[in-house]
Amino acid sequence: MSKIACGVIGVGQLGQHHARIYKELPQADLVGIYDSDPARMAEIAEAHDTKTYDSLEKLLEDVSAVSIVVPTNMHYEIGKKVLSAGKHALLEKPITETVEQGHELVELARAGKVTLYTGHTERFAPALRTARKWVSKPRYIEALRMAGFGLRGTDVSVIHDLMIHDIDLVLSLVDSDIEKVEAVGVPVFTSNLDIANARLSFKDGTIASLTASRVSMDRLRKMRFFQGDAYISVDFIKRDVRVYKRKGEKLEEIPPGGVSMLDLVEMVMPAVPDEEPLKLEIEDFLLSTEGKTRPQVTGEAGVRALEVVARIVEDIEGRLKTWSA
Repeated sequence: MSKIACGVIGVGQLGQHHARIYKELPQADLVGIYDSDPARMAEIAEAHDTKTYDSLEKLLEDVSAVSIVVPTNMHYEIGKKVLSAGKHALLEKPITETVEQGHELVELARAGKVTLYTGHTERFAPALRTARKWVSKPRYIEALRMAGFGLRGTDVSVIHDLMIHDIDLVLSLVDSDIEKVEAVGVPVFTSNLDIANARLSFKDGTIASLTASRVSMDRLRKMRFFQGDAYISVDFIKRDVRVYKRKGEKLEEIPPGGVSMLDLVEMVMPAVPDEEPLKLEIEDFLLSTEGKTRPQVTGEAGVRALEVVARIVEDIEGRLKTWSA
């Protein structure tokens, strides 16, 4: 089997796992890595038996596909270099700092006939993949994504860092355009927004309520779907899915003595496979570089999520100005 020559740009906390997975996958050849920190680069190269490069340009000469795992403010600059060199790119979320930059990268990839893949890894979360089999035309979606404070990701708002995961998931599940955005949020420990809630109203009547925080005492990642015949609960951390499905037709009259919930609802707990989301994502990326499949998370999807982020931030900033007046 012909292997795909791969590289990783940025081998920090997340980038090191990209390198590990490329090394493990039989269809990939981890040619080398590039990082601005020589000591870190040498450490990861030794751990995964690969080569270090002292410049991005030299790495691009030897590979056909790369993961770009650098701070968000470098996505546009490095993404342009990679795509202009005719290389396939898996660019971690958010795709860029601004919507305009994202559109430019999408056009570059289209013109060069290369894959631009957005790293929205939660699309491949085992619990979510399992729940998708049960989700059908949800009318209300609730997402909670809470974490404690840490330095990683604080260069952007909690909406860009955490909520964008759930924005992308909602957009992938609701086949309708957003009609209205209402949001509230505040900075707590940084100059950026650290906690926020957004309510997305879609043209087909669906409502999504998303809450994200990086100032929480508890770590929580849950999503719930309410639809006509069922309620589906997903716990990303515990990899737990519970489906509460209505039995038969709707109850028209309450019989004497009443009824219990067990008379009305069947609870199903489907098995959730033990899979690594990032590995599934990179496998899909590599398939798309060969033209075997369409990317599950395109550059266009990354830009669409960023457009919603921009609308949420705009609404919050308007409220903050009102409060401070």
